[in-house]
Amino acid sequence: MPYKIRSYPEFSACGLNCGLCPRYYTDGPSRCPGCGAEGFTEAHCSCSVIGCCERKGLEYCFLCDEYPCNKYEGADLTDSFITHKNQFMNMDKAKAIGIEAYRAEQNAKIQLLEHLLANYDDGRRKSFFCLAVNLFELADGQAILEQLACEVDPAAPIKEKAKAAAGLFQAAADDKGMILKLRK
Repeated sequence: MPYKIRSYPEFSACGLNCGLCPRYYTDGPSRCPGCGAEGFTEAHCSCSVIGCCERKGLEYCFLCDEYPCNKYEGADLTDSFITHKNQFMNMDKAKAIGIEAYRAEQNAKIQLLEHLLANYDDGRRKSFFCLAVNLFELADGQAILEQLACEVDPAAPIKEKAKAAAGLFQAAADDKGMILKLRK
């Protein structure tokens, strides 16, 4: 059964922020278009979560009376992407502030990430920037971007700009006790 095209594939049915994922910004066959977007089934042959949501007529798991269900057991422990640990936090936030407010915040984070990728990525920082923007609160990411604008010459070599951006995010992560790398 083909999946229906979701209205906002940048936030997955299971609580991942697809619009902040490195695979969303990849060119080529490993690119993921986002949860339930056109081409989703080519990237993810079967997804029990989105299938369940469709059967129940729901856009997101947090709208289900059974949320959280056993489909999530252990998922946050096995995936190397730290952002899986935030699935419940993301869904709880979307439920608390409303999906439209959550989408607006995510869209602002996506713009922040796209600015970083366009201006500070030396070809080796995409995953790092995706993870940082995903895990930091929007205001923290915006503050780091403002600091970069003040401290880094826009004409500086890209490697210098990338190092400065990564350094500021890493320092802020260290201050908050955050880990900005894949789990093993």
